[in-house]
Amino acid sequence: MAQAKLDAEAIRAECSGWVVAQASVYPREIVKSALLLNSAALIMSHIHPPGFVEPGAAGISLTRHLKQAQHLIEVRLLDHTIVAGNTAVSLVERGQI
Repeated sequence: MAQAKLDAEAIRAECSGWVVAQASVYPREIVKSALLLNSAALIMSHIHPPGFVEPGAAGISLTRHLKQAQHLIEVRLLDHTIVAGNTAVSLVERGQI
């Protein structure tokens, strides 16, 4: 049996309603994009202001929710990184997803 090739596609999640402290991200839009691109895996990333690299509880919760949604459509969530200035944090490396 041929080994399946893992192709990670870049998906730009549409964020609506930017406000000072947060942006709305809809899991259905990420799932829809993954299906349209025939993705096998995703790496999500978002930015924080410089000096604020720590993930918030809401962000970790959303990431876990997205991971569950992606599992249902057989798309693996490989990581979710937060970039703040010159610093980046991997939620997988921290064991938070």
